[in-house]
Amino acid sequence: MVWRHAILLEPAASDDPRTDFAELLTPIDPTAPALSVGELSTQRGDGIFESIGVVDGHAQEVEAHLERLAHSAAICQLPPPNVAQWRQAVQAIARECPPGECVIKLILSRGVEHGPAPTAWVTASTAPDNAAVREHGIRVVTLDRGYDSGAPARAPWLLLGAKTLSYATNMAAIRAAHARGADDAVFVSSDGVLLEGPTSSLVLRQGDRFVTPEPGAGILHGTTQLSLFSWLETQGYETGYASLPVSALREADAAWLLSSVRLAAGVTAVDGEPLAYDAALTASINAYLLSPRD
Repeated sequence: MVWRHAILLEPAASDDPRTDFAELLTPIDPTAPALSVGELSTQRGDGIFESIGVVDGHAQEVEAHLERLAHSAAICQLPPPNVAQWRQAVQAIARECPPGECVIKLILSRGVEHGPAPTAWVTASTAPDNAAVREHGIRVVTLDRGYDSGAPARAPWLLLGAKTLSYATNMAAIRAAHARGADDAVFVSSDGVLLEGPTSSLVLRQGDRFVTPEPGAGILHGTTQLSLFSWLETQGYETGYASLPVSALREADAAWLLSSVRLAAGVTAVDGEPLAYDAALTASINAYLLSPRD
């Protein structure tokens, strides 16, 4: 049985000075109709979202997710979210989460077509069981993203640095990976630069250095990747960002796809060719990622 809970937000202005937004947070039945048929999130995918992992009632890396929500809103020219209001909503719904792993989703839509205000809501549900992929890893294929690495700067209207609700391409990429006998995909720019997974960040190990593709190519700055890099540095490793060719993935000493809910999934094969898999380090990474983190 999947547990679910939802809260509808009446969005407050970003400069609203109040400290308690309880009257603007309305619990709703997650199984009942709640959105208008004119809602642009469902009609056009016109909105943004964040997914926050929850472990035993503790929402992980809330501030990093709220910062990225505000960043996405700015790129999409949505009203700036009131961070204090969203923080209170996350805290309220996290208290409802049962023991174990859950996922909280923050959604900010442009609202009803021709309407006066955006639509905002927060949901929580039990997370899928990711134990197998954390332990045994995943096979990936590389897929052409369809644009070169200079496209984000040249065409900002593509919204490549925002976490938008327009996820049809991302889901199609995962289906394409499955059709090719893999579990997930890694996007590559048309000029051969590594990007990210459809729903995850990519991290490579090169000796004692861990690197991830630099966000400047329209990549989302991964909250889990940021947390992992902080932990790796405490363990004595070097971390960094770089423009990486496709060959860097195939030649890596190890690689992971990272996300807030699945956490760290070690890559065991790339385009059908085996890749070194460090089971012990992957277990240590996931043990850290499952610990309470702010």
